[in-house]
Amino acid sequence: MAVSGGSGFVGSHVVEQLLLLGASPVVPTRSKGPPFLNHLGDAVDVRVGDLEDLGFARTALRDASVIMSLAGHVEGVRYNQSRPASLFTSNLLPFTNTLRVAADLGADRFLVTSSACVYPGDCTVPTPEAEGFVGTPEETNAGYGWAKRMEEYLGAAYAKEFDLNVAIARPYNAYGPRDDFRVDRCHVIPALINKAMNAKDGRFKVWGDGLATRSFLFVDDFARGLLEITARHPFAEALNLGADAIHTIRELALFIGEITTEVRGEAIEPEFGDEGPTGQIRRGCDTSKLRAALDYRSSVSLRDGLEKTINWFVDHEDYALRSHP
Repeated sequence: MAVSGGSGFVGSHVVEQLLLLGASPVVPTRSKGPPFLNHLGDAVDVRVGDLEDLGFARTALRDASVIMSLAGHVEGVRYNQSRPASLFTSNLLPFTNTLRVAADLGADRFLVTSSACVYPGDCTVPTPEAEGFVGTPEETNAGYGWAKRMEEYLGAAYAKEFDLNVAIARPYNAYGPRDDFRVDRCHVIPALINKAMNAKDGRFKVWGDGLATRSFLFVDDFARGLLEITARHPFAEALNLGADAIHTIRELALFIGEITTEVRGEAIEPEFGDEGPTGQIRRGCDTSKLRAALDYRSSVSLRDGLEKTINWFVDHEDYALRSHP
C-alpha cells in the first residue's frame, strides 16, 4: 500500500500505525524531508519525487492496492489567507495525478483526505457533513477549502465512472508531536506553544479575544481515524473526523499556559488582543455519522494531548523551528 504525504506530520503517524498492523507501506515524497521516518529504517519504502509529475506518480504508486492520499499543503491562517491560488493548485495537482493512477491500477481502495475547511463560515456548529458543499468555503482558508471540495468531488466522480472504492475523510484541526511550530506559518496550537515556551515576560500573545471555537484532534486519534475510514467506509461519502469536545481558543490558551508553567517552573499566562487574523469564529465537529458508521471515538483529551505535544517540542525545539523541506 502507499501513503502519499507519509513523511509529514500526520502521514508519519499513519505509517507507524500501519507497521504495527503488519503492512509494508510505500511513501512517495518530494524529498526525504523531515526525519520522521528515519527511526523506521528499511521497514518503509521511501520513493523521492514530485507527485505533480504524472510519470513519477505512476512509478511511485506502481502495484499499490491501497492508496491513502495525505499529501497536501496548508499553513497558518495568515499564510492561507494571502495565498489562495497557490494553495489551490499545490493541493489539487498532486491529488489529481494520484487519483488518476489509482484508477488506472484498479486499486482496491483510495482515501481522499479532505478538511473541515470545506465548510462555509456561517455553517451550523457542530457541523454535519451535509453542509460540505453549501455556499462557499470560509474566506480565510478559501484556496485550501476549494481544493478540498474538488478533491471530494473528483473522488466521488472516479468512484462512479471507474468503479473505484473511495473513502472520504473530512478531518478537523489536527495537533501533536511533529507539527510545524514556526509562528509565521503554523496553526494555532503549535503557534501558542511556541510563544508560551519562549515567552520572555511571563505572558504570550493570543490573536483575538479567545472566544472563537474549535474541535481539536490529537494526531494519534487522527491517524487511527483515517485508517478506519479507509478500511471500513469505501462509499464515496464524506465522514467528519474529529473530537466531540469543542473548546474556545481561550480555554486552549489557558491549558497551554498551565502546562508551560509546570514545564518552565515559572508563571506563564496568555494575553488576548486584537492583533492578527483569527479565522472562522465558530467551528466544531458533528461526529454522529462517524460514530454510527464505525463506532469511532477520539481517546486523547485536549489537555493530555497538549502535554504530549509540549513535551515533544521541548525535546525537539531546534528541529521544530527550522524550515521544513
